Amino acid sequence: MKIILLQEVKGKGVEGDVIDVADGFANNYLLPQKMAVKATAGNLKQLEQRRHIIEKREADRTAAAAEMKSKLDGLRLTIDARVGEGGQLFGSVTSQMIFDALREQAGIEVDRRLVEVHKAIKTVGEHHAVVSLHGDAKADLVLLVGDVEAVAEETAEEAAAESQSATEAAEESTEAEVSGEDSADADESAE
Repeated sequence: MKIILLQEVKGKGVEGDVIDVADGFANNYLLPQKMAVKATAGNLKQLEQRRHIIEKREADRTAAAAEMKSKLDGLRLTIDARVGEGGQLFGSVTSQMIFDALREQAGIEVDRRLVEVHKAIKTVGEHHAVVSLHGDAKADLVLLVGDVEAVAEETAEEAAAESQSATEAAEESTEAEVSGEDSADADESAE
């Protein structure tokens, strides 16, 4: 069946494309979801009248995707996860976790359904994810997956060490002040 796409359909085409698909796919999915209309003479005539609007909208989407790609390509995100023995994660890194990291660390909002992880991330280390933006525009993200408990322990140890060194420094300065007062008293009594 010949149809006219009203929006982008992954693997089939973009808005305004006239394509041929299986009758069942068109009747059971594309037409009820209002993603396409039948390619009748009247609909084809309307398509020709709207063609310049569709082309402008497509150009805007492509430009926006290129701009977003430049922001996202090579972006390094830190994903904190709970880790068991041997660097294995409890569960795996999800597209929702990547979406949240993008929002929190980079201030960038994308549809979480656009984040693709080709292979389940179940270990600590550096991994990659892809964000499908529009058409063929895809951005590659670098994910640094780490142990949230180890990071918390390291932070706590660092804070304890800083606190300990600050306490020691305060004790030393107090001792120096006391010994300075003692020597000043000794100097006064010697006179």
